Amino acid sequence: MKSFLLFIVFCFSLQHTFSQPYDPGKVNKKAVQLFDQAYERAQDGNYANALGLLLQAIKTDDKYVDAYLALGNIYGKMKNYKSSIEFYEKAFVIDSNYTLQDKLPYSVNLAGLGEFEKALSAVNDLLNKKAPRNPVTLENAYKRKRSYEFAIEYAKNNTEKKYVFAPINMGDSINSAESEYFPCLTIDGKQLAFTRKLNGRNEDFFYSNKIDTGHWGIAKPMEGNVNTEQSEGAQNISQDGQWLVFTGCYRRDGFGGCDLYISYKTENGWSEAINLGGKINSDQWEAQPCLSPDKRELYFTSRRWGGYGGSDIYVSRMQPNGKWGEPENLGPGINTTADEQCPFIHADNQTLYFTSGFWPGYGDEDLFYVRRQPDGSWSKPVNLGYPINTIDREGTLFIDSDGKTAYYASDRSDSKGGLDIYSFELRENVRPYKTLWVKGKVFDKKTNKNLSSTVELIDLSSKQPVTKVETDNEGEYLITLPVGKDYAFNVNRKGYLFYSDNFFLKDKTPDSVYEKNIGLQPLETNASMILKNIFFDVNKFELKPASQAELDILVQLLTDNPSIKIEIGGHTDNVGKPSDNLTLSINRAKAVVNYLVSKNIQTQRLLAKGYGETKPIADNKTEEGKAQNRRTEMKVISQ
Repeated sequence: MKSFLLFIVFCFSLQHTFSQPYDPGKVNKKAVQLFDQAYERAQDGNYANALGLLLQAIKTDDKYVDAYLALGNIYGKMKNYKSSIEFYEKAFVIDSNYTLQDKLPYSVNLAGLGEFEKALSAVNDLLNKKAPRNPVTLENAYKRKRSYEFAIEYAKNNTEKKYVFAPINMGDSINSAESEYFPCLTIDGKQLAFTRKLNGRNEDFFYSNKIDTGHWGIAKPMEGNVNTEQSEGAQNISQDGQWLVFTGCYRRDGFGGCDLYISYKTENGWSEAINLGGKINSDQWEAQPCLSPDKRELYFTSRRWGGYGGSDIYVSRMQPNGKWGEPENLGPGINTTADEQCPFIHADNQTLYFTSGFWPGYGDEDLFYVRRQPDGSWSKPVNLGYPINTIDREGTLFIDSDGKTAYYASDRSDSKGGLDIYSFELRENVRPYKTLWVKGKVFDKKTNKNLSSTVELIDLSSKQPVTKVETDNEGEYLITLPVGKDYAFNVNRKGYLFYSDNFFLKDKTPDSVYEKNIGLQPLETNASMILKNIFFDVNKFELKPASQAELDILVQLLTDNPSIKIEIGGHTDNVGKPSDNLTLSINRAKAVVNYLVSKNIQTQRLLAKGYGETKPIADNKTEEGKAQNRRTEMKVISQ
């Protein structure tokens, strides 16, 4: 009888110690019958009826400890933590010895409410008592103790008192009586894509377009051939909205149980999915793909052989030939003997979110983030903290380019049915970098013909490329701009002068995005361009370190075209004496030439010339105009 009762009360078969005053053998027989009926209802998942029968049982016998414990257990399963705690405490009052091992599930429900100090006290009560304890219970108790201690310490070190976790259901346009999950948005935030389960089994992709601020159109199945009679899920749409990568399982063209596929946007909707091949996919399990904002890196989860245990996160990089390279395990700083899953690389291309059941957290699988370091490595994982992480398993997360609006799937109390998609504001200290973007078209300046080109963003402080994208066949591009850094922006195509620009976002955070349609000049005699990322201090002619990134691109241009000769022209504004300005401009031009010579460019191919203030391109009456006039130009003298 005892083991039978405990099967319903606990999911892990605890062996209780009999002690007075509670004696299960003396429980009112009618109450026991009600308890047995409740057990059957609970086995069928009919928790509401089970609760009703258990409440009748304790009304019949108000000392029925096992019925109180069963009520606590079922309310806990329903995530009604407050009621669960109430009934556990009533059982403890009747007999603290008989219910000793129930302090563990009781502590879990306290933690469900965020009462981590009380939860720690409860589990310590269990561990400190010198009484027979089930070995499994003991192991779980120590595990929970560590998680509660982590939660308490985390709260001490993260005191954002104003933060309120208040997920908002995205409404009837997005959510339905079915389950919706895996939300993802395009960079402009105008289109939301997600997976919907149909008839409880088949998974298809749906999308919704934003009508205006806070309102979304009614979700529709994705047009084209990507949705099939088989399940498609765990998708990620590229930031420009042109590629869709996803997981497909048990398909005829598969390499293992679940493989990664890609579909491309066309005039007629999404193309038929293409298996990403035997380099990305293995005979094991691959899932949960995520593209970097420049579409040059593909992150995903795999259980392939050679990992650290469980599922690991990998990255594959696009090669110059347009093929995906050999996947690289992200290493022991991220992957562990437990499961790491659900990778999401933000639009900043620097902050990676994922789930793990290993790193210190709140219980099951928590959400963490790491940041890319200047040398390309990743920082240590950081837990997103309570209440984003809870005692339950956390899953997919998507964060908008603004860095603060997050989306996830949950079965909260206001769900339309199953999992719904919610949005919420991310706590400030776990946000990625706010990200703007530049979009436009590249074309031939003489013929206006669209040009496919390479667009590159370089961090001026580290001189390292942040993003590198190829335009499409129409010359269109989109490149992300994480704020907080200053960037050189360059566009290159063989046979043309490169285009140079910059974005100074270290000390300012503009709210607008940028549109730049770029006309490239054919590489011919008298073609010229302004080198916008050559920097000098005021009245100085020593090159600042931030100039190196652009100068190296100029070196590459000269190396690729060994017959051309160029002039480097220095220009100033009209502040100061004209003679001093002329001297300054000559010295600045010479400084650029000297750098090129240091990189093995022959001196006979280079001419340094200073123009002082004699060739302004803007009005010197404004500071903005003066800044434009202080420039370094490059002109092709001959080919």
